Amino acid sequence: MIEESLRYLRSSEDWIKTVLIGGLLTIFGFLLVPLFVVVGYYVRVLRGTMHDESEPPVFDDWGEMLMEGLKGFAIYFVYGLVPGIIGAIIAFVGIGGAIAGDSGAAGVLGGLVALVGFLVALALGLLAAYIVPAALANFVEKDDLMAGFAFGEIRAVITTKAYAMGWLTAFALLLGAGILTSVLSIVPVIGTVIGIFVTFYAAVAAFYVIGHTWADVHPVDLHEEEEMPGQQPAI
Repeated sequence: MIEESLRYLRSSEDWIKTVLIGGLLTIFGFLLVPLFVVVGYYVRVLRGTMHDESEPPVFDDWGEMLMEGLKGFAIYFVYGLVPGIIGAIIAFVGIGGAIAGDSGAAGVLGGLVALVGFLVALALGLLAAYIVPAALANFVEKDDLMAGFAFGEIRAVITTKAYAMGWLTAFALLLGAGILTSVLSIVPVIGTVIGIFVTFYAAVAAFYVIGHTWADVHPVDLHEEEEMPGQQPAI
């Protein structure tokens, strides 16, 4: 699956153009709109791969891609927000207790509570990272934002061995890209910029894995559908 996922983007004649656009948009992701477009592209990758489309999507129909990216980002944001809030509350209580306490014991106890808050937030963050790809896939399949929060449906998928293996494969791709990016960053500026393009390429490969994993665990209805975004009707 890893080898197939790494070949996926290169199966398009325009793959270099796609990587250049995706990398540039990622570089300017701090402006948010480019980031939403990139997420919209990942959504299209999920849609295509879960329907066993061999041709990767291209950057076109920018308005629709932006809207899909906004919805995808909303799913990312909500799942990431919960661990952050819980961890922050526990850490705030611990630090506040340490500051308000008059004894050394209170300071130690406050520090321990803050540490627990950090560990809880970390654990919940990892759980969110595990759930989000399935949440995105369910949203993409149903074409309904709320499907990204239909935890009953999502739980049936994320508790399977096949999903766990697919997620680990996608994680390995991103981890490998992260390591390579760290090595490239030794070269000032240029290495970092190249690393961003590598990360985009790896993310596409990771979503390829998730899309196929979703189709394997949660078979997608392949009957005739409306034209999917980013595809031209056959003539």
